[in-house]
Amino acid sequence: MDWAVRERELRHAGELPRKKNQAKAAPKVHAAPHVQVRERQYVSAMAVLGVAVVAALAVLVLLHYVQLTLLAADTAALRKELAALETENVVLTAQYEQMFDMASVKEAAAAAGMRKPSASQICPLDLSGGDSAVVYQKEEPGFFSRLLSSLHGGVYAVVEYFD
Repeated sequence: MDWAVRERELRHAGELPRKKNQAKAAPKVHAAPHVQVRERQYVSAMAVLGVAVVAALAVLVLLHYVQLTLLAADTAALRKELAALETENVVLTAQYEQMFDMASVKEAAAAAGMRKPSASQICPLDLSGGDSAVVYQKEEPGFFSRLLSSLHGGVYAVVEYFD
């Protein structure tokens, strides 16, 4: 095909260009390709609200996971502290039992100059008689004293709360 075009150009190489008596051809109008366009769809308010609720719930779940992680870390720290305190409890219990060992009590008493009482220092106590108790009537507080004690208790509770 290129050969035929080149031959024609060579045959007409020395000639003046011919003027065409024909009317100018109308400019070519390129038609845009036909594209299918969807109609604009409206989003309902309920769909937007639903997406917002789901997003809010997702954020809340993440925040609760953060809280759960913090609580797990606190729990681990408290368990370590509990193990240390249990170990300390065993040590202190052993020391407490050593303090009340009869031999160490006798040694401490002898070191303080204590000795067992003699028979003349011991007097028997007879409790075979009946028991008796005396109950004294307490005066009921008046209105102003009850009000004053209530105010004192309330102020004390507030101060204790904020300390």
